[in-house]
Amino acid sequence: MQDWFDVASKIESSANAAANAAGLDSSLFSPDARPADPRFGDFQINGALPYAKRLKINPREVAQSLVDALEADPEIASVATLSIAGPGFINVAFKPEFYLNWLSTFATEEALNGSAARLYADERVVVDYGSPNTAKQMHVGHIRSIVIGEAICRLLEFCGAEVTRDNHIGDWGTPYGKLFYAYKRHLDEAALKEDPLGELERLYKLGSALASEDDAVLEECREELVKLQAEDPDSIALWERVNQLSIDGLKEVYDQLDVTYDCYLGESFYRDRVEQVYDELAKAGLAEESKGALVVFHPEHKRYKEQPFIIRKSDGASNYATTDLATMLYRAEELKATRIVIVTDDRQKDHFEQLDLTTAKWFEKTGRQRPIFSHVMFGKITGDDGKPIKSRSGDPIRLKDLIAEAIERADAVVQEKNPDLPEDERASIAQTVGISAIKYADLSPNRTSDYVFSWDKLLSFEGNTAPYLLYAAARIQSIFRKLEDGDDANLEERASVFETDEERALARKIVEFVGAVQTTIDTLRPHMLCNYLHELAGSFSAFYSANKVIVEDDGAKARRLVLCRRTLLALKTGLSLLGIRTLERM
Repeated sequence: MQDWFDVASKIESSANAAANAAGLDSSLFSPDARPADPRFGDFQINGALPYAKRLKINPREVAQSLVDALEADPEIASVATLSIAGPGFINVAFKPEFYLNWLSTFATEEALNGSAARLYADERVVVDYGSPNTAKQMHVGHIRSIVIGEAICRLLEFCGAEVTRDNHIGDWGTPYGKLFYAYKRHLDEAALKEDPLGELERLYKLGSALASEDDAVLEECREELVKLQAEDPDSIALWERVNQLSIDGLKEVYDQLDVTYDCYLGESFYRDRVEQVYDELAKAGLAEESKGALVVFHPEHKRYKEQPFIIRKSDGASNYATTDLATMLYRAEELKATRIVIVTDDRQKDHFEQLDLTTAKWFEKTGRQRPIFSHVMFGKITGDDGKPIKSRSGDPIRLKDLIAEAIERADAVVQEKNPDLPEDERASIAQTVGISAIKYADLSPNRTSDYVFSWDKLLSFEGNTAPYLLYAAARIQSIFRKLEDGDDANLEERASVFETDEERALARKIVEFVGAVQTTIDTLRPHMLCNYLHELAGSFSAFYSANKVIVEDDGAKARRLVLCRRTLLALKTGLSLLGIRTLERM
């Protein structure tokens, strides 16, 4: 009964067996076993009280009969003590030996991974995140989809899933007409070579401005778009060049963020697949003509019975709905996805609700297996005024500029904290701290909430921040650098059982790691793991303040070094799942 999931399952099943042994009516009794407040134990079995209330009998007598039966189970008795509190709550407290055995069993990331991997074993998950438009700079608003999506990918893989990272870029449609018009007349080749995305964005803005001022230019932009949609060879060649330059520019930022995609299947990839969407939805009786457009209504839904899901516009053109439906089909049939996760801001809530409803009916009508769909929404990054943050000029802040500033600010903080570091090492540490701080500031709030961007807060060494956690990990590693030969050998065999309150509290918190991962992946909310890691670092700090690690008593020294090493393992593994690298020193 070493695995955390096995422990929870064993307590539940043992409580049921105990109920049968005690003569309780199994059709009425439910253990209701759950993790407990640490003040009272590790688990609590709450089923005695509702059972007794239903039968109008004494709940403490019911609880006592359950405790007697549970204590007769040698597997439970060997690892836990039981007590009754209040009107029949049963507290289960693990013995110190249990924690030492658990920490000995789960001594590596591979062991932790093996425990979690059962959660999504045999699942094939497509995660769609990032998804910027081509020929444009990424701005600060793109950071949330990237870092939340990457964390979800890493968590899914840790939990046993086969993950496909898909960057569903916006690489087709009306903007190309204006971009091509300006590209052919106003291109600065030197600027394109120096900063491809910056020059392409400049050209698009210029084309848009010229088209808005001159109807003749607008007509030429439309002609450029018509040629592209007709797949004129010269237009396609230019389109391919623009897209490749765009992807190359995007990858520079992704490399800094340690993000790599498996595919860039954008809107253009699905442009030849939209006719199948029209035909099948019409034949299934799901789509209908409305004001010249082809739409889907959902009569059972309060709003969507009147708010149409437009899949073909009145001018005959496809749109996001069309290509997203084609994308759902491709991911189900070609990528064999059992789950699909799409990470976007919360403004697209209605679109993806209608997409999911439409896909469900379409697949049911056509006899297809529908993957489980999750729309992972997130809120805005705001300034102190509660509005989306912008540069001093009023434009969105470019993401690469944000990263550069984070590294620069982190360098100043690191230099202040440790002025004796060699310059190259300081620069490397500053890059890790700066980028980690941005990521963690985005991951630590509940993703559905807006959050206020603050340089002082995200680079602080206090509170729930990346620098605080990175420093905690570095501090533990410094302990092991100070050991003498042999101090770190055969720790588990030498260790005595945990004795102090701080030792037991830290051991309990480490054991909660896999449970924290499960909660995080069940909800697709990375802040759950952030909260756990912050609490773990806090538990370690309390332990380290109250318990000297290098002591004369070898059993005490060994068990405390075990706690240090397993805390470091949980911190490094958890931060890695969030896309954050730890440091040897800071």
